[in-house]
Amino acid sequence: MKFGAEILEGAVCFRLWAPKINQVSVVMNDGVPVAMNRVGRDWHELVSSDAKAGTLYKFQLEDGGMQVPDPASIYQPMDVHGPSEVVDPGNFTWTDTAWRGRLWEECVIYELHIGTFTSQGTFRAAVERLDWLAGLGITAIEIMPVADFPGKRNWGYDGVLLFAPDSSYGRPEDFKALIDAAHHKGIMVILDVVYNHFGPDGNYMPSYSPVFTERHYTPWGAAVNYDAEGSDVVREFVIQNSLYWIEEFHLDGLRLDAVHAIKDDSIPHLLDEIVDRVRQLSVGRPVHLILENEENQASRLDRNAGGDPVAYTAQWNDDLHHVLHCAVSQESSGYYEAYVGDTQRLGKALAEGFAFQGDLMPYRGSSRGEPSSHLPPTAFVSFIQNHDQVGNRAFGDRIASLAPAGAVRAITAIYLLLPQIPLIFMGEEFGAGQPFPFFCDFEPELATLVRDGRRNEFAKFPEFHDPANRERIPDPSSEQTFRSAKLNWERAGEGVHADWVELYRELLAIRHREIVPRLRGAQSGKYEILGKSAVTVHWRLGDGSLLSLAANLTDAPLTS
Repeated sequence: MKFGAEILEGAVCFRLWAPKINQVSVVMNDGVPVAMNRVGRDWHELVSSDAKAGTLYKFQLEDGGMQVPDPASIYQPMDVHGPSEVVDPGNFTWTDTAWRGRLWEECVIYELHIGTFTSQGTFRAAVERLDWLAGLGITAIEIMPVADFPGKRNWGYDGVLLFAPDSSYGRPEDFKALIDAAHHKGIMVILDVVYNHFGPDGNYMPSYSPVFTERHYTPWGAAVNYDAEGSDVVREFVIQNSLYWIEEFHLDGLRLDAVHAIKDDSIPHLLDEIVDRVRQLSVGRPVHLILENEENQASRLDRNAGGDPVAYTAQWNDDLHHVLHCAVSQESSGYYEAYVGDTQRLGKALAEGFAFQGDLMPYRGSSRGEPSSHLPPTAFVSFIQNHDQVGNRAFGDRIASLAPAGAVRAITAIYLLLPQIPLIFMGEEFGAGQPFPFFCDFEPELATLVRDGRRNEFAKFPEFHDPANRERIPDPSSEQTFRSAKLNWERAGEGVHADWVELYRELLAIRHREIVPRLRGAQSGKYEILGKSAVTVHWRLGDGSLLSLAANLTDAPLTS
């Protein structure tokens, strides 16, 4: 990479892009600042024989000015405000040389958060659960963002140092060890990455570079600069990050968070450039690229004549979640209003992927989506829970606490046996009772703003009009909020929890035996409405066989 600290023979080369700064120095191990050389108009570089693996360093902006971590830091042992550490990528010995990845059609994804997946909350501790996942039928784990964030706990979407796995989870070598071990179990590893914004604390880049632009705005403020002056380097920084995770960490794919909030008027769009550069890699395994995209842009999921993705592999299908969730919970607040009781949308989401394919969505007050019936079902990732759909609720409650057990079993069977690609949220497979509330660990002033802002967001819901009820919403900055989300694995083998595990194992065994071998070449389905929340759907699979679903998601019998 042209960014960061590169180990050379007997030296380290430090580089920083800082067009707003005239003079930059490197401060190593809290020593005397050493001036960097200006290279071209905007770059600063220093080759030092005094640095080596393990050296701690910061960049000093101007003579005697502010000291900042490396924006391309590979490891931050003292969090985002502390010094960066020079890391030798050769310090880890890979043993997955025989790994050739897995086909997308074989995917059964398990989404997890490193900090709450185990009691220890580390990369190394997650290795101990891989046998459980493999025995369940999981073939891929999708890890919520690990890019270094402020504090000791966070969902991961407040990352500010994109190349550095957060130190609360372990060192970069520990993350590699998890991936290496997963590959030996036949499990792919996909990482969630965030390119639509930076977190609110610890991002020093605006001090020395045009990383933001006011040409566009996002829910987090001024947009990341992908199309204004200086955007060529910002774009390359992000593209290098996606390549870095795949090449350096042997990842099998990336999930790009909320790409509808990546504002870019350039041609090619950043999303097109990322996918082109990733597809040029020669890594000896398939690389799967997944989108979260509120706009339902089916064109980003197009296939070629052979059925392979032209660009992105698949998209998280929120529409499928919403129709199933509303059918069994009857919730109608917020965006759920557009789905509850609408069997037409239920059938469309099951058969064609998107429920909204260019038609008006009243909640938005505008049209949403593009036609998707030409896409194969494997262009969509289906789920009945994920971090957003659980954690963005006021109390982070799971579907099992919102709907009858029989109804939840029904939608579980539906989505695990759909020809779409299923995603299980951690703990779902044993009916975990732990919530997954939003949590973070900011400094007191920012923590207060986040707590009050979150509670005010829910004020528009009838049940939270009363300020006393809003006070019951967990404080994101409380350590107890974080600890409440940690999975209790001791319960997984007990009573009703063991029954849920058996159901998931049985359904996934059926999927791997009967559906996965026929998925390649599968076609979009045809649906018929039988009554309220009752449909039949038929899909022609790749071997010519027919997969049929008959679903009645009400509590009353239906005769045909």
